Amino acid sequence: MKLITAIVKPFKLDEVREALSEMGINGITVTEVKGFGRQRGHTELYRGAEYVVDFLPKVKMELAVEADQVERAIEAIKNSANTGKIGDGKIFVTELEQAIRIRTGETGADAL
Repeated sequence: MKLITAIVKPFKLDEVREALSEMGINGITVTEVKGFGRQRGHTELYRGAEYVVDFLPKVKMELAVEADQVERAIEAIKNSANTGKIGDGKIFVTELEQAIRIRTGETGADAL
């Protein structure tokens, strides 16, 4: 099992969710986060005053998948979250040792 963590632009959330749903992945945890990468934020003008926005709003998606679904899930996320502009996000894949469904006690892939 693998844990896929994707950081994407907020307005791309629905597209990514739909792409993952089409391939049979329904369990996704979403968190609103703020951060920055190479772009280091940007400057904005508000009532004539210029100020720097260091942390940009992002969405963090976490999904647990079986090992044979990882590449397809990555492709679905990449294709649906891509705008071609800086700040599109990142995808991280980590090993998931154990998953347990609290309600039934199922473990491993059955818990997904």
